[in-house]
Amino acid sequence: MLRLFFAGLLLTSGVLAHAQQPQAQQPVYKFSPVNQWDIPKTAAYWNPIIQYVSQQSGVQLELKIGRTSADTTAYVLAQEVEFVFSNHLFSPERDKLGWKVFGRRTGPALQGQIAVLEDSPIRRLEDLNKQDVVFAGPEAFVGYRLPQAELMSRGVEVNAVFAGNQNAAFAQLLAGKAKAVGSNSALIDGFMEKQGAKFRVLWTSADYLDLALMASSKVSIKDVRAVSQAFINMHKSKAGALILKQASESVGMNPDSHFLPATDKDYESYRRFYATAPMAVR
Repeated sequence: MLRLFFAGLLLTSGVLAHAQQPQAQQPVYKFSPVNQWDIPKTAAYWNPIIQYVSQQSGVQLELKIGRTSADTTAYVLAQEVEFVFSNHLFSPERDKLGWKVFGRRTGPALQGQIAVLEDSPIRRLEDLNKQDVVFAGPEAFVGYRLPQAELMSRGVEVNAVFAGNQNAAFAQLLAGKAKAVGSNSALIDGFMEKQGAKFRVLWTSADYLDLALMASSKVSIKDVRAVSQAFINMHKSKAGALILKQASESVGMNPDSHFLPATDKDYESYRRFYATAPMAVR
């Protein structure tokens, strides 16, 4: 009897111990979007979106951004994040890191542009030789690498000034601290419309798709699929559509903007650029 009693006690203790063990914690993935705006605006746009995506997918995402676009990309290259909204990962060296495209935001293709204030005496790119030209940062593909490659191909040497984000770059141009600004067509058009500024565009590149939603190779296929579906289907629900509308309006974007499925093949134009670009902008 005693033997049966102690056997039962051990069995009960084992069951209780198993029941008291904490459940396996779901991973918290870091999400790093390129700094298209200053930090408060970037957070105001993305936090409601990733909170919704986390709830719908069951995969916890947490925003991680640096002070500048270059700082944010440094987190990505240091493998401190698992999801990104970026176009900084298509160079041959970074292609080897294994990031995969699963989506993008709606909107027309973008062009890199170099612009001056409407009343500027500068009329040609060649007039910018030895002058200060302001950019968001050295990692900006459409807003820096495309314009810089064009300037270099023409033998125009400029003093590149990096403002940290595009709003700051426009502010420096308006303050007379630079002769021209490099940016993308959507941001230039949006800034002129919202702020009433008048720019004259000196040069426009070929078309490139906007930033890509991408996942690290460290993330399971199951989690990538869940996050992808939450982003892509967000505009189809009343709650998701409202969040997208409010987030877009907070940064002056089209209130109907939402996310679409995409693949690596959609971004082959980036890889073609790097195949012929000067080493200084790769």
